[in-house]
Amino acid sequence: MDMLIWGGAALTMTGVLALVWCILLAMRARKSSLPEDQIKAQLQRVVVLNLGALAVSALGLIVVVVGVILG
Repeated sequence: MDMLIWGGAALTMTGVLALVWCILLAMRARKSSLPEDQIKAQLQRVVVLNLGALAVSALGLIVVVVGVILG
C-alpha cells in the first residue's frame, strides 16, 4: 500500500506543478503585447491544460486516499 500512497503523492505533485505552469503561461499571455483575440486563444489553450492538470492532481489524491484506506 505504500506504493499506492507514494505513487498518488507523486501524481498529485505532478498535477500541482502543472497548475503552477498554467498560472505562469496565463500571466505571460496577459503581459504580452499581442492582439486581444490571440491572447484569448492562448488563454483558452491554458484552460484546457489547467483542467487536465486539475484532473491529474485529483486522480493522485484519490489514489492516496485509496492507499490509506487499504493500508
